[in-house]
Amino acid sequence: MDFAEQVKSSVRIEDVVGELVRLRKSGSYRFMGLCPFHTEKSPSFTVHATLQIYKCFSCGEGGDVFNFVMKTQGVSFFEALKLLAERYGIPMPKRSQYADEDSRKRGSLFALHELAQENFRANLQSAAGETARHYLARRGLAPETIERFGLGYSDRSGRALLRLGEQREFSASQMEESGLVGRRQDGSLYDRFRNRLMFPIHNESGKIIAFGGRALADEDQPKYLNSPETPIYKKSHVLYNLHRAKDAIRKEDRVILVEGYMDAIGVSAAGFAAVVASCGTALTTEHVQALKRHTQRIFVNFDPDAAGSNAAEKSINTLLQEGMHARIVELDADLDPDEYCRERGAAAYESRLKTAKGYFFWLADRARNKYDVHTQEGVVGVLQTVLPAVQQIADPLERSNIAGELAGYIGVEPGVVLDSFRKSVATRQDKPLQAPKVLLRPDERMVLRTLFLDPGISGEVIEQLQSVESLGRLPARHIFQAVFAQHAAAPDAALSFDLVNARLEDVGRQLLAEAVLREDSAASREEVMAAVASLRRSETDDQRRQIKLRIKEMERGGQWDDALRLTAELQDLDRKARGAR
Repeated sequence: MDFAEQVKSSVRIEDVVGELVRLRKSGSYRFMGLCPFHTEKSPSFTVHATLQIYKCFSCGEGGDVFNFVMKTQGVSFFEALKLLAERYGIPMPKRSQYADEDSRKRGSLFALHELAQENFRANLQSAAGETARHYLARRGLAPETIERFGLGYSDRSGRALLRLGEQREFSASQMEESGLVGRRQDGSLYDRFRNRLMFPIHNESGKIIAFGGRALADEDQPKYLNSPETPIYKKSHVLYNLHRAKDAIRKEDRVILVEGYMDAIGVSAAGFAAVVASCGTALTTEHVQALKRHTQRIFVNFDPDAAGSNAAEKSINTLLQEGMHARIVELDADLDPDEYCRERGAAAYESRLKTAKGYFFWLADRARNKYDVHTQEGVVGVLQTVLPAVQQIADPLERSNIAGELAGYIGVEPGVVLDSFRKSVATRQDKPLQAPKVLLRPDERMVLRTLFLDPGISGEVIEQLQSVESLGRLPARHIFQAVFAQHAAAPDAALSFDLVNARLEDVGRQLLAEAVLREDSAASREEVMAAVASLRRSETDDQRRQIKLRIKEMERGGQWDDALRLTAELQDLDRKARGAR
């Protein structure tokens, strides 16, 4: 039997595919799942166990087990054959007719990286590695963690790896092509990594394909130096620690994305195996597709500084385009993930994961820190900020649902702004949202008119209004602030329209004129007190709306205990509201 046929008959294609795709049985010999080669919501990717083939009826990709490994691992036929043979314990022929020049070249690069790894690990345990060992001790890494992640040290000489390669009879061109060795302008060769803590980078099959090196001296720049791209290493396709994390990702149905090597190691050492990091580059479509084979739930935990927040925001667009469900993990005290796990412990970090906000709500909170959502202009600013992200959602129904939840979360009342936002989301229009003309509520107008036209009860009304917290969210809030200030300055004097008007900007003056000058008579005391009560009820209504949204957020995150607690809080608020009537 041909060796390729021997391998093919010895493996089950559903097992090989099942390592990367969540398959469910849909017949005696058929399995189905989401296609790993394109974005889809409904499974159209089929594996036939008897025929030993796969086919996607949506994008058209198909083939046998070798095609699948070649396509997903980015390797040649010979490498796919060798990977499967090694995985299933099938001895390779001593002289294989399948080897080609490209495969031999890639084989030499893999061998060079294994040689480098042996050298770096030995260096770390030598006298020369003392500084690197001290650094790892300061970062709290246990010996077993150092061993598990294969950390090493590149010495200062700049020629140790070069000499080792020459002794093993690797050619100068092979060493240069590996990215481990560089060439000066005069043609001489040198080790790329010198006096650095070394992090081996693996492909998804577990082979070392590159290194990251952290400087141990301040004068050595950059702080982190990564291997250049080579025939076996494309940084836009590789996620650090994915080869270790993929089983845990599939089991937990979630992945934690951090920024750097030490964060990935620290979080993993704390007991969170489903963690990966990008290798010194922004998140790419290929990165997301690699993760999507294992889960669609991703927890983004970048560093808490502005750069980390901006990186998270940029990465999310790629995640949304690929249909991933993203949540943002926020850590306090400006700690990065590694520091947080060491200082606060695994339980505290798990709690942060459980309370992580959905991306859109995290983005809305960031925008709310910039804009005053008590104004129509502020609401429009927040919606304009979140609009591009919501438009990235591929599914129209999900896009519409998120838009509605966000609008409620921000506090958008039904009207022109909400209609404009929903239309922009539904049609993916880029036209900026416009704030509508500000209009006073009827109860606002009645109260304001009474304050200036009925001095007999204006003091009593002002006293009642000062305890109504919801005034700060009303269109007339600046007018009420001016009224309170004028009353405080002259509590025994009648409220002066001119003095209050002088404290306002143009928009406030127009609203005050509309409220006071549109009608000539004041309302009765009973009507005015009913209007004040109406303003006070709007505060409770706003609280109820916010609690309902938080309950939905907790339910989406599986935080059932918190959702039940908030439900009880909502019921208590309803009881108080009924008792106040």
